[in-house]
Amino acid sequence: MASTFTPLGVELQATGENAGTWGTKTNTNLQILEQISGGFIAKSIAGGAQTTALAVSDGSTGAELAHRMIDFTGTITGNQIVTIPLDVQTFYILRNSTSGAYTVQFKYASGSGSTFTFSATQKTTKIVFATANDSTNPDIIEVQTGGDVVDDTSPQLGGDLDTNSFNIAFDDAHGINDENGNEQIVFQTTSSAVNQFDVTNAATGNAPSISATGGDSNIDIALIPKGTGETKVGTGAADATITSSGAHNLILDTNSGTNSGTITITDGANGNIDLTPNGTGDVTLQADTVQIGDNNADATLTTQGTGDLILNTNNGTNAGNITLADGANGDINVSTNGTGAIKFNDIAYIPQQALTSSSNAVAWDAQAKPNAFHLTTENTTFSAPTNNIEGSFICLEINYNGSHTIAFNTVFEFAASTAPTFTSTDGKTDILVFRYNGTVWQEVGRTLNLSES
Repeated sequence: MASTFTPLGVELQATGENAGTWGTKTNTNLQILEQISGGFIAKSIAGGAQTTALAVSDGSTGAELAHRMIDFTGTITGNQIVTIPLDVQTFYILRNSTSGAYTVQFKYASGSGSTFTFSATQKTTKIVFATANDSTNPDIIEVQTGGDVVDDTSPQLGGDLDTNSFNIAFDDAHGINDENGNEQIVFQTTSSAVNQFDVTNAATGNAPSISATGGDSNIDIALIPKGTGETKVGTGAADATITSSGAHNLILDTNSGTNSGTITITDGANGNIDLTPNGTGDVTLQADTVQIGDNNADATLTTQGTGDLILNTNNGTNAGNITLADGANGDINVSTNGTGAIKFNDIAYIPQQALTSSSNAVAWDAQAKPNAFHLTTENTTFSAPTNNIEGSFICLEINYNGSHTIAFNTVFEFAASTAPTFTSTDGKTDILVFRYNGTVWQEVGRTLNLSES
């Protein structure tokens, strides 16, 4: 009976055979077994797309497939297939040392059983088991050296997880839990999604960023609270600031800007803050007291354009108003509602302002200086006032600084059409009050020869 051979080339000697060579053959078998248990071979698979069969050498140590570790080498320019015979049953340590971005597939020579493939970028070492579990369709199975995460219900890393240019995929509504098993981040999927987040870390002095990116040209970022929840910023221990990242305005609106008013904080030195309602909407300040100004300078409340400034109550319903008319020489109108009155709960007065003479004449702006005084320095005539308003009153205090004479333009009409005899005595005072009737200034009161002290 002749010798037979195993799928890996080990000679099985028949009884009484190989007289005189049994020892040599036995030693060869032991060498083959040594190769199978721990031998290393480098196998070049250089070239274009092709299939390379690892051959068996019955009774010889030269068999490529009868080595524990096989290192695939060479520059490949196409996808490679490496095969072993259908009856081989062993495990291999395979290393992909090829250069070139192409796959290397390890499989049985025929059949539809499972195979193992190095990806185009996977230049690494793997352990696989050739099962020979089916005579026509045997499987080659990758051995998970770190444990099969499918079977391990609590796998643990022994170091950083390097995705090696691959992604981590989450099922819909699944994500990352904390150490107590509580959900921390849950990922929701969208069919045919094209937009996503980029999370970028930062060097010293710079801020990390969360940015929208993807296939669309302009992509919003949506922060969506649950129910009536709020979107909060800041640490809770200091002021919170929302700002633009560059030299641009900050605009707040509603409903993605649809039918919305806006608050615009204008970028730049001395930039405005614009509150712009939509359509006929109002700007409502819901406070018992509204303060303006910075406490260090005058505060001004003004219209933005050429409109009047109107102050009233209750949206103008049954309200009086104060109207500051726009335009040169515009009036300030104080109007009560119905039979309401204008009340001054403290002293109300018009500040007294000086009139001076020049070339024995005094010019008088009745609107600018309705309550005036004049300290005489020469004999003086009071000219016709300017900016006269029918129904208005003016008051004049004359303080004599010497014995100077006083006269008035004919537009001043005195009682009985006769001017009084003015005191004209140093240290004395005369006081006169006039009302304008649309044509002349009519005297309505006089007090003469008062002492200044």
